[in-house]
Amino acid sequence: MGWLTMSFSSMGGHKTAKFYLDAQLTYDHKLDDGSTQGLRVIASSCPGNRVYYAAAQTITNGVPGEIFAVVCLVRWSPHSRSGEQFGYKDMTESMGPGEAECPADILSLLTTTDREYSLDWRRRCFARLRLRSRSIRNGDRVRLGSPMQFTDGSTRDEFIVEKRGRTLRFRDVHGGGLCRISHFMDRHWIIVPTTRVHKTVFA
Repeated sequence: MGWLTMSFSSMGGHKTAKFYLDAQLTYDHKLDDGSTQGLRVIASSCPGNRVYYAAAQTITNGVPGEIFAVVCLVRWSPHSRSGEQFGYKDMTESMGPGEAECPADILSLLTTTDREYSLDWRRRCFARLRLRSRSIRNGDRVRLGSPMQFTDGSTRDEFIVEKRGRTLRFRDVHGGGLCRISHFMDRHWIIVPTTRVHKTVFA
């Protein structure tokens, strides 16, 4: 499906993409034969108003059924002159979305499936979660899975971590200034074993 765009006034009073999409994906329709078919959002997340992830459950004649993932790309443009201040493009996991950063609490709610694209998407989500769960400390020496080329023309793959709170900076092991590595926690890297010297404490 393509993008659906609208002004804030068309969002039914919902102030965020998450609340609007929660409402859009929760419904109950009566069919011509008298039966009902609906959907209910059980859990959802839309970090940074960029990508919306939801666990949605089918409801047939009031009976809960399959729980699958819905992914919506989100455009949030509050200063749009054209009035297209909000837009989204929706898809299900069975369509194999490229976005695969679904939170673990949503993934845990999904029922089993044998759909190939859904299984691949779930594997990619879990792989991303494993990458981001790795711990790293100030002073660690790390080696990237493949060398990076920097704007000065140099190519490097090993760095010393300088960690301040949640902020990571990296210093070349051969010296030089600090640099940033975009999407570091999503990259493949290992910690290179080094000998740490601990301070001697005298009683």
